[in-house]
Amino acid sequence: MVFQSQLKILISRDQIAEAVDRLAREINRDYQGKQPLLISVLQGSFVFMADLIRQLDLPLELDFVRLASYGAARESSGKVRVVQGVKTPVEGRDILVIEDIVDTGITICFLLDYLRKKKPASLKLCTLTDKPSRRSVPVPIDYLGFTVPNKFIVGYGLDFDEKFRNLPHICTLED
Repeated sequence: MVFQSQLKILISRDQIAEAVDRLAREINRDYQGKQPLLISVLQGSFVFMADLIRQLDLPLELDFVRLASYGAARESSGKVRVVQGVKTPVEGRDILVIEDIVDTGITICFLLDYLRKKKPASLKLCTLTDKPSRRSVPVPIDYLGFTVPNKFIVGYGLDFDEKFRNLPHICTLED
């Protein structure tokens, strides 16, 4: 059982709000005159995407994809599967993938390849957090909130075994 005392704030809610604001300005600038399709990677990125889209001044559409590679473990299994695919047609669209964390890169590379096969006009990645110290495959990140250390993080949508998603901060889960 994990207790609150094992959580240490890494990124405060104010820092998150500032990063979301900055990312929204960059996306508004880059997608001016376009109608992007934002694809949220469930379940972790839903909190980030909800805050982000409220600051976007663009005509946009939303869709969701659900992938599995972790289960109840702290380490990715390395095997990714699509649990829920994209419902909106992707071909010829400007696609912006919204992710909570890029860790090893295996899951997001799987998703980007999956979407590339659907022939979008453009495909970019916006992630709230990046953990490059764990990277096993290269990942092109177009919009980045924070680079984080090689610690297990929870909160603001990120979970451990479906717990802690509701925390307003991003915290490290200490052993």
